[in-house]
Amino acid sequence: MKQFPRLVLAISLASAFLVGCEGGGESIAEVNGKPITQERFDAYLKLKRVPAQNAEWVGRELDDYLEREGLAGQIEEQGLLPVDQIEAEVSEFRKQMLISRYFEEYLRERVTDEAVRNFYATNPDQFQARKVHVAHILLRTNSAMSDAERQALLTKAQEVYSRANAQEDFNALAKEFSEDLLSAQNGGDLGWLQEGAIDPTFSSKVFAMKAGELSEPVVTPFGFHVIKVIEGPQVIKQPFESVSGDIRYRLRQEAKQAELDRLKQAAKIEKKAQPEKTEVQAGNDSAKS
Repeated sequence: MKQFPRLVLAISLASAFLVGCEGGGESIAEVNGKPITQERFDAYLKLKRVPAQNAEWVGRELDDYLEREGLAGQIEEQGLLPVDQIEAEVSEFRKQMLISRYFEEYLRERVTDEAVRNFYATNPDQFQARKVHVAHILLRTNSAMSDAERQALLTKAQEVYSRANAQEDFNALAKEFSEDLLSAQNGGDLGWLQEGAIDPTFSSKVFAMKAGELSEPVVTPFGFHVIKVIEGPQVIKQPFESVSGDIRYRLRQEAKQAELDRLKQAAKIEKKAQPEKTEVQAGNDSAKS
């Protein structure tokens, strides 16, 4: 391996950067009889993020670079490793890197902050929904209950409704009677429910009610509900900050798929007919199986 004075060569390399790397194809060293060009080493420095102005650092990197080039060349000449397999692995790695780096740049340019905001502004229906704020008291039913047991539970639900309708504290009644233990701890409060995202019977009932209104027991597959509307139905729009990430992901996926389809079409991949196996090859395959 041909050695060069580190500092002198490093200074000359730094100077080449300062003048725009003129003569980029010029050989700066030889390893195993093969030239190493300025252009090739420049690309390496960019990969390592080495500032060209730092002559000492550039010099150290050149020594390391040439040493690895020399070792790799000598190892390849030993013939101990499956070179074809290694080249196949390198080729696959190169393809994957090209694909991933390309889409990083492509999507960065295509899906900008402005594109995300424009999508939010031009598709308002996708980011707003009709919601209602409700609380309930649930008395659960199950498929093993007899008619008599269900009737007794309905009677109990009607009694709870009567007490709530008589201005008894709904929060206290929920904590005492509701079998939805999670909401019961909050006085039966279920928060804001989106139209169509809950049981149809429950949904149709609460979205027809007004703020402060109380319902008689409503039957759903979960049981008997005594419902109170805390705040009436209204259209609520999701703030941009809460959905911008989802929008960006969606736009990136759509843009990536469209570009993938375009590139695949442009590639014009054609499969060649596979040659028929000889009797000897067929016999070998059979023996392996």
